Amino acid sequence: MPKVLLIRAPGTNCDEDTAHAFELAGASTQVVHVNALVANPRQVHDHDIFCIPGGFSYGDDIGAGQVLALQIKHHLLDELRKFRDDGKLILGICNGFQALIKSGLLVEPDPQGNRITLTWNDNGRYTDRWVRLSPRGSNCVFLRGIESMYLPIAHGEGKFVARDESILDQLETRGQLSLRYGDADGADNPNGSVRDVAGLSDETGRVFGLMPHPERHIHRTHHPRWTRIRSESEPDGLALFRNAVGYCA
Repeated sequence: MPKVLLIRAPGTNCDEDTAHAFELAGASTQVVHVNALVANPRQVHDHDIFCIPGGFSYGDDIGAGQVLALQIKHHLLDELRKFRDDGKLILGICNGFQALIKSGLLVEPDPQGNRITLTWNDNGRYTDRWVRLSPRGSNCVFLRGIESMYLPIAHGEGKFVARDESILDQLETRGQLSLRYGDADGADNPNGSVRDVAGLSDETGRVFGLMPHPERHIHRTHHPRWTRIRSESEPDGLALFRNAVGYCA
């Protein structure tokens, strides 16, 4: 049975929900405080998947995910790079996505610093609603076989931006802009992200971060119109976790 290590920090509030999603998908889970992982970083190698769940780590006091990103960058980055290079999976959801980007783990920085980031939504406020999503041609392990998704978002700093167009073009060419807002019926960009980016993978396809919350659509009754739709298909978010667990199994 694949094993998942999830970290939490002061303000994290989606760790138990995300652990439940992985367990439904067939994995065993362990949730540890980030300080415990910093004290013993090598414990990550006892697992197959590393996950940074959503929430407001450290209250987002100096920016969304920034304090957690600094902890990862200065204390955990080498071990997490080795974890990735060993063929294992890393997932960051919402605040976890912000931490993956700002730590440089998802896309390596260059001499000028981080090439991409997440900033304030165009509407200037926290936004909480459901959105339509489309995986795009990518080698992302987490999105294999998924044609479309309907998931909730809950963030104030979810607008994806890059330093310049050439960086976006490079990421696009490599298939790393792997999840977009909108579907065949049209656009559904809630925050102004450039190129409608909702999720990003690294070049291996084994490290993935996204702003929407797949752990909040793992039961049929999570859907906001479940009493009218009465769908028998598997909830959209659960498919992402099944992909990850199936890959490791």
